[in-house]
Amino acid sequence: MKKTIIKSAQKEHGRDQEMLIDERRQHILQLVQQRGRVLVVSLSDELKISQITIRKDLDFLQARGLIQRSHGGALRTQSNTIGDPSLQEKQGRNHAEKQRIAAAAIELIEEGQCIILDSGTTTTAIAEGLRKFKKLTIITNGLNIAAELANTDFEVILIGGTLRKNSFSLVGPLAEDNLGEIHADVLFLGVDGFDLEVGFTTPNFLESRVNRAMVEASHRVVAVCDSSKYGHRSLSRIVPLAAIHHLITDNGLPAGAADALRAMNITLTLV
Repeated sequence: MKKTIIKSAQKEHGRDQEMLIDERRQHILQLVQQRGRVLVVSLSDELKISQITIRKDLDFLQARGLIQRSHGGALRTQSNTIGDPSLQEKQGRNHAEKQRIAAAAIELIEEGQCIILDSGTTTTAIAEGLRKFKKLTIITNGLNIAAELANTDFEVILIGGTLRKNSFSLVGPLAEDNLGEIHADVLFLGVDGFDLEVGFTTPNFLESRVNRAMVEASHRVVAVCDSSKYGHRSLSRIVPLAAIHHLITDNGLPAGAADALRAMNITLTLV
């Protein structure tokens, strides 16, 4: 019993440490974006951590194309994958493609299934098209998705957690722990970026952890995103490509990428 308690405490400590590192890196990234330039010495004084740790964090961010290292610090890069746009900002982007992707996703759903929808505009489009079904269980971290389905006969489960106002999503340890107690038939996962090397990414590390817990809770994982997300990397990796079973995107995806995905035995639907 004592060993079990110790192992549990060690696991919680490891998770807290990981979150602290990710949170610090995201804070540094935000400072670079706000100020345009940061210095190792200044960040070390401001965050009360060693210059060696700051340099490692900057190297980590540069390796993901999020900043540009300079002598003694780092500069803001012009990459458009760094930001964390709001749900409202995303809604008008590639609207026609998202509607086609949502329609293809809905064709995969069967009456009576338990479905996880993560927060996002493409998954919101899926939620809007579910009214033809009579009985579904919908698990989501998206407040807007839960509101969309509130007047249906579906069982709608919000996973709990801390509200991210930017995306109307629930994140954090409570959300992750609750997902650990759930099993779903299918997850429809929206992402902010993906490429063949890194996999699927999102700008917010808390969101990535919840998305990863959703993947682990699901029998089948279907990624849904328009082709503009291909080749873009955000701060936090969700899962590698091999963790999903099916990708639905539009026909703007490069042929080479499509061939590579099929070679990994990922079902690919182009709409």
